[in-house]
Amino acid sequence: MKGLLTKIFGPGTPKVMPVHVDDSNFVDEVRRSKVPVVLDVWSPGCGPCKMMEPVVVSLATRYQGKIKVAELNAAESGATAARLGVSGTPTVLFFKGHHEVDRVVGFVGERYLTEIVDNELLGATP
Repeated sequence: MKGLLTKIFGPGTPKVMPVHVDDSNFVDEVRRSKVPVVLDVWSPGCGPCKMMEPVVVSLATRYQGKIKVAELNAAESGATAARLGVSGTPTVLFFKGHHEVDRVVGFVGERYLTEIVDNELLGATP
């Protein structure tokens, strides 16, 4: 049975899932990306990482076609996480022009991340 709001407003925008990145495809998916990349580095059993999941999916949906939103499991891809200097999760890294331009460590809300995307990656003025 559909919820009342779904009946009134329709099913809404389909969710876009982040691209899975690991040690084998990091260079192709992030460093060689033709569009800016937001990379969520997470680990299993991390409470703040679980809280970040819907925020990351929302970013992927909101900026579809403008940026690439990706996720990297630090436990499975420790070599890449170490090369990036990630020492705690969640860590969100922002790449533009094949280089890291910003990072956020710990849980933050969607508004904070969208400001970084708009200002650092897309170059929008407030």
